[in-house]
Amino acid sequence: MREWTKHHFRIQLFRARSASMSERLSSTPSGVRLGPVELIADGAARNFVLEMKAGRFHGFAVRSGDTVHGYVDRCPHMGLPLAQQLDAYLTGDRALIQCSWHGALFRIDDGACVGGPCTGAALTPWPLEVRDGAIFTA
Repeated sequence: MREWTKHHFRIQLFRARSASMSERLSSTPSGVRLGPVELIADGAARNFVLEMKAGRFHGFAVRSGDTVHGYVDRCPHMGLPLAQQLDAYLTGDRALIQCSWHGALFRIDDGACVGGPCTGAALTPWPLEVRDGAIFTA
């Protein structure tokens, strides 16, 4: 029994360290180059995970022409990531961002919830800018 307790303690300690190392962040430093604007097809969305010393940032970007809107990948309703499938952030007609868990709908240009369980709330913006044909954190 004593052996099990020591082993159990080590596992818990490791998990506690791992949790702090992979803490989910809600912002990124400015000036990080994410890639060329063509990385995201016009009218489409793409997810980004940035591994930093303090933890991981999960965000996504939606491209509309030369404009890119970025948001933290977290629904204000339940705090879950919006997409259950990679890069599947938009409605079928690509007019709105949609949470795949509970169907909340958000405007692309400002992240405001316009339908579903979190009406009146908004996605957390992730400031992005396009410079010299590339997407950067702002």
